[in-house]
Amino acid sequence: MLALVAPREPFVQSQACISARVDLKFSAEQKLPSRTVIQQQNDSYSVLIPGLPEDLAKICLALVPRSYFPVMGSVSKSWMAFIGSKEFISVRKEVGKLEEWIYVLTAGAGGQGSRWEVMGGLDQMKRILPLMPGPNKVGFGVVILDGKLFIMAGYAADHGKEFVSDEVYRYDACLNRWTVLAKMNIARRDFACAEVNAVIYVAGGFGPDGDSLSSVEAYIPEHNKWILIQSLRRPRWGCFACGFNGKLYVMGGRSSFNIGNSRSVDVYNPDDHCWEEIKRGCVMVTSHAVLDKRLFCLEWKNQRSIAVFNPADNSWQRVPVPLTGSSSTRFCLGVLSKKVLLFSLEEEPGYQTLMYDPAAPTGCEWQTSELKPSGSCLCSVTIEV
Repeated sequence: MLALVAPREPFVQSQACISARVDLKFSAEQKLPSRTVIQQQNDSYSVLIPGLPEDLAKICLALVPRSYFPVMGSVSKSWMAFIGSKEFISVRKEVGKLEEWIYVLTAGAGGQGSRWEVMGGLDQMKRILPLMPGPNKVGFGVVILDGKLFIMAGYAADHGKEFVSDEVYRYDACLNRWTVLAKMNIARRDFACAEVNAVIYVAGGFGPDGDSLSSVEAYIPEHNKWILIQSLRRPRWGCFACGFNGKLYVMGGRSSFNIGNSRSVDVYNPDDHCWEEIKRGCVMVTSHAVLDKRLFCLEWKNQRSIAVFNPADNSWQRVPVPLTGSSSTRFCLGVLSKKVLLFSLEEEPGYQTLMYDPAAPTGCEWQTSELKPSGSCLCSVTIEV
């Protein structure tokens, strides 16, 4: 834990000595090296700013606006290591400078593939991320951990060759770069994934031979390693996962032992290394988001209400979605500024993004937002750095 013991005035003066006007541009055409190597973390941040104590230097760097981080990372190896570390986010949090940005995967026009774009705050400012390494995929997993975006596995078609992937990539939201990580033990697609207690879990899905999987594996970031853990009670695919109260919840999708959709919820306790089952679940979920320890789901057959799950008592409630634009509009959920956003899955010129505020007074929960991706939204995540 960082102790803020210096007087306030030197902080301001120290911040001024590192401030600079820099034009930072993100480009969809930005090229990545043909081979991206795993970046080794440098735990030594010695002499971040000559003449300043290390704690004070860390605070100075943490006070700089987020848009300058990639440029700051090129100043020195020690700056790059610190900005890419968990400690940097902790210092940002302690000095009250965390910024929340939403990252949206949009479908390109005319079959040009997909791309990630980032919007800072509830405004129209958009930036395009560098292209993801590897071939374009579908059915991959997305998880956020320590201010970084993890893209895992999926189904790809590369130069006429179709395959299920075991590849894993990580995007550093501070340094604006992709890194190749250790491959998973089992290639899979259409699986569930989530972070629990700083560990990433993947469960179920389809394997390379098209068989449904019950296998589960966990990624340990400190060792850049995937390990197989106890499997699901049954194979499961098309499912999704989230973490609550130190446990992994897997729900939705189908199982090879069920003719229809599965309403069971598989819950994994990392402390006991075992699974339990909850009977009441949500089926065929097309999009989900977590806000304030509650799960918000949209089901394939009902886009006009949001199913809200409270893990405290395993209860569900329904929130009606107001009719806007086309009655057939389908949505992708996102979260920003303690609100749930409903992006359109279709490109409708007159559509305004719906915004649901669970904390608003009755009758005022729904508003519209000018925040809108440049194309149809495939998925969205929120990164706070």
